Amino acid sequence: MLRNIYVLFFTTFLMSLNAQTSIIGFTPEQTNKQLQLEKSFEEKLNAANLDEWMQKMAAKPHWVGTEFGEENAKWIKSQFESWGYDAKIETYHILFPYPTERVLELTGPTQYKAKLTAVPVEGDPFTAQGDALLPSYNAFSIDGDVEAELVFVNYGIPKDYEELEKLGISVEGKIVIAKYQGSWRGIKPKLAAEKGAIGCIIYSDPEDDGYGPGDVYPKGAYKNKTGVQRGSVMDMPTYPGDVLTPGYGATKDAKRLDRKDAPTITKIPVLPISYEDALPLLSALEGTVAPDSWRGGLPITYHIGPGPAKVHLKLAFDWKLVPAHNVIATLKGSEFPDQWVMRGNHHDAWVHGANDPISGMVALMEEARAIGELAKKGQKPKRTLVFCAWDAEEPGLIGSTEWVEDHKKELQEKVVAYINTDGNGRGFLGAGGSHSLQAMVSEVANTVEDPQTKVSVKERRIAANMVNGGDESFELYALGSGSDYTPFIQHAGIAALNLGFGGENGGGEYHTIYDTYPHYKRFKDPDFAYGVALANTAGLITLRLANADVIPLNFSQWHTTVSGYLTEIINETEQMRKDVLKHNKMVANKSFQLAADPTKNVKSPVKKDLIPYIDFSSLQNELVLLNETISEFEKINTATLTGKMKIELNKNLMKAEHMLTSEKGLPRRPWFKHQIYAPGFYTGYGVKTLPGVREAIEQKDWKEAQEQIETLTTTFHNFNTFLMEMNNSIK
Repeated sequence: MLRNIYVLFFTTFLMSLNAQTSIIGFTPEQTNKQLQLEKSFEEKLNAANLDEWMQKMAAKPHWVGTEFGEENAKWIKSQFESWGYDAKIETYHILFPYPTERVLELTGPTQYKAKLTAVPVEGDPFTAQGDALLPSYNAFSIDGDVEAELVFVNYGIPKDYEELEKLGISVEGKIVIAKYQGSWRGIKPKLAAEKGAIGCIIYSDPEDDGYGPGDVYPKGAYKNKTGVQRGSVMDMPTYPGDVLTPGYGATKDAKRLDRKDAPTITKIPVLPISYEDALPLLSALEGTVAPDSWRGGLPITYHIGPGPAKVHLKLAFDWKLVPAHNVIATLKGSEFPDQWVMRGNHHDAWVHGANDPISGMVALMEEARAIGELAKKGQKPKRTLVFCAWDAEEPGLIGSTEWVEDHKKELQEKVVAYINTDGNGRGFLGAGGSHSLQAMVSEVANTVEDPQTKVSVKERRIAANMVNGGDESFELYALGSGSDYTPFIQHAGIAALNLGFGGENGGGEYHTIYDTYPHYKRFKDPDFAYGVALANTAGLITLRLANADVIPLNFSQWHTTVSGYLTEIINETEQMRKDVLKHNKMVANKSFQLAADPTKNVKSPVKKDLIPYIDFSSLQNELVLLNETISEFEKINTATLTGKMKIELNKNLMKAEHMLTSEKGLPRRPWFKHQIYAPGFYTGYGVKTLPGVREAIEQKDWKEAQEQIETLTTTFHNFNTFLMEMNNSIK
């Protein structure tokens, strides 16, 4: 083990030396100039600015449609203008439901009325702002007034309903109660409705998000008994954005769906509650004792029900159109003004939002300020930079989605890449995105110093991976959903990244009234050192994309990653086949035993349908051809290309990610165009790679699986043809 660690750090040291003399995408002549620029940029970053700006923007609640939210947007715009940017606010008119009635009662066998209110805490005056605080609720739950027996469904994800089926327990006509975590919250009411439930309650169990992980607020960072996680339950795996304008911008005069026809609003009423309010409900349940893995941290025996606990749930919302204010700030490129590098973070929050999203927003602003100062001194980026502060991210990625839908054609022609950030804290660099950008991100991560350990953020990330059983590689994770990169990569087909630090900033403030400046300063990033690290990391990526002679894409690493995804699917399909054969063999033996002893009144187990042969050969063949074409591209010395050839090459490279999309989109959700990455239909934020093929196999739809294999084969073939033509144009 010591030898491996020595090799790791020696290799990293050599890479660090190499990074000082060469940069992906830059000629040797331009490398030194870029490194000097980056040093000047880093020296300008100031943690005090992040601290000051967070105090201003997180001073009051500012969900979409609030006066303070608009005030923040106008202030952000004025800041960008003072730094030399051409800034504007683009406003969309979106449906945003505010709760007007919330009732949850245990009506039998005992009675209890849920408080539905988080208590202020000593030392944090922001939690005592009373009526200014947004009530706890789930946005895009339907109105409803239902009463029924209660059923505990653990996390309310597919495998939990499989367990209920084995136990012979149905939720049809019932109200379910599910724990937060395990999946994105919107999956819980979606599945419950599909299983016949008429209402859904979601609570934070203290084992996952309370006194289990640590001391609760204000003594510690974690969720106290009255804290409630707000959040959207819009069916975002179908499409994000304004529910009434799918696929096009929610401008003032846009044609809108009737609300009853909007497919992404839930089918049943949903309400989040605290573990204080959950305890009486769960205590009243009887029936089957929950499996070991379902039991949480409350001082009760966890039963599943149904009943005898009976609950009454009543919800109503105002369903108004409200303005969402996106701030768009542009710094025109000195050489390629029609090639854009985009950077974004949202500014709206469920309540004060110090961590989510202001910690990321202030890092973006400091990055933009430093670049603006350099530009004023004559060091303008070659490509245009577009910094965005999105509104209405929290209720469903709405501000960014409407803007992308509204400007889609222009963005597909001009955007090199989109770099996203969101909440930030102490710890390790997390980086996800288009795998053609992996080599460049790895190179940047090797140059940024970790504030705590003083090694590079790449070294620290790899060390953490190794401690957790991983290897010595630095890899981007695949993007699912959950932040504003989604419309760029998965709808418009634009290369995207998502960046942030974390892992040593645990807490239970997420989407509660406790996500405040005092909480952030105590538990997240007290000195804003990791805010500066984020600004530095994202800033270097932005500057390299903006100034590179050749846009720094590496397709060999993309090919390795995608080939790995296909191998996973093939192996998982084969394992499914083996599991079915094993099950059927067991059934045959069991049936024989039952037949031999007819006195036992036991039902015979049922055989499963055999898994048909799935032909992956067309995909495998196209990946072989792609590998050959990519190898040819990697052999080209782009430093020797003429200026005109580089211009044409960059125009083609800007289109590369779009070649991985299909205009038809994914089955039953055509808004999602990307064929490599998508949020899972039943995972929400969680990614499904090669989603059309993978999800068809997981759902055992063998006909669709073969159809999606052919669709993906066509995507790979078109990508290969595109790369071949690009190669031929620069030979």
